[in-house]
Amino acid sequence: MRQPQADNPAAPQPGTRLCALGELADPGARGFRFRSGDALFAAFLVREGTEVRGWIDSCPHNGWPLAVMDDRYLTRTGDRILCAAHGAVFRLEDGVCTAGPCAGERLTPWPVAVRSGWVETA
Repeated sequence: MRQPQADNPAAPQPGTRLCALGELADPGARGFRFRSGDALFAAFLVREGTEVRGWIDSCPHNGWPLAVMDDRYLTRTGDRILCAAHGAVFRLEDGVCTAGPCAGERLTPWPVAVRSGWVETA
């Protein structure tokens, strides 16, 4: 799979510190926006226990951002990712849409890693 950063000059370089692990609720999510000139890179993190996964903030149904309010990517129960525009629901572990207009499609991964208590781009 091609790295999503290769397509976007605003994407942060590997090793960029995003936040401390303790700054992410469990379960929880946090969005990030990076700009370079006219280019914008939007992505978000989801924490579930000790696992942190990164996703490009773009619904496979229409390409719009998933959250309409900052950091509101999860369902009320915190066990799924929700597209606020169309109600599509995605699994935390693999980004596969289980309900909604893009069922069977998946979110685009954003490679991240936890190192020494920090979440960084990988």
